Amino acid sequence: MNSYSNEKNRELIYLAQHSEGAECEAATEKLICENMGLVRHIALKFCGRGCEYEDLVQIGTIGMLKAIRSFDLERGTAFSTYAVPLILGEIRRHLRDDGPIKVGRAVKKLGSELMREQTRIISETGKEPHLSELAERCGVSPEEAAAALDAISPVASLSETQGENGEGLCLYDRIPDGDGLLEIEHARDRIALSQAIRLLPPLWRQIISLRYFKDMTQQKTAEVLGLTQVKVSREEKKIVEFLRAELTK
Repeated sequence: MNSYSNEKNRELIYLAQHSEGAECEAATEKLICENMGLVRHIALKFCGRGCEYEDLVQIGTIGMLKAIRSFDLERGTAFSTYAVPLILGEIRRHLRDDGPIKVGRAVKKLGSELMREQTRIISETGKEPHLSELAERCGVSPEEAAAALDAISPVASLSETQGENGEGLCLYDRIPDGDGLLEIEHARDRIALSQAIRLLPPLWRQIISLRYFKDMTQQKTAEVLGLTQVKVSREEKKIVEFLRAELTK
């Protein structure tokens, strides 16, 4: 989004938030029209999940309305950057709770059990447990645990303050400004990759952590894990194939 359109958005948002009656409605309608391409772009990503495209657009528009009402003009965040998670959250909530894709009671029950166990472990040890440890305590696989936790995860408000005593940054302070759909696409890919990594078995997650987050060589990774360099190389190829399959589903 260029600086002109961003400034135009901010002017319309001010009118939508501070005016009343016809002026407020006109500014809101204009904002939605100006940003409908963003809503349609996001809705397109959810096609083929049992919900008509135009219905997804309508649901996404609700997220856009929420963004218009809650956007803080005092912050430097681009409106498009702020609106994307609200649009995504609205569509995902619809598909999960109201649409054809339902979260079963058994999955919700397992998610609650995992959360209780997580709280118990943190209380006992003062440390957050690994997913594999949680899964083992609850008698399920890491994949089942990841799916259950993801299913019951609430959509966080971007205005929610992070840190103690209400101090610190809001969630949308941590989202980098962007001026186009390319950055949105990159953010979406990072989220999808993060979710796919959660499905990996413990050894694969350790390899990913050492190789790509700590920038270790295959040889150094092998030494840390007590494996051979050849073993790490083979497992790395399997990891790439697994992630590629998950991301293209």
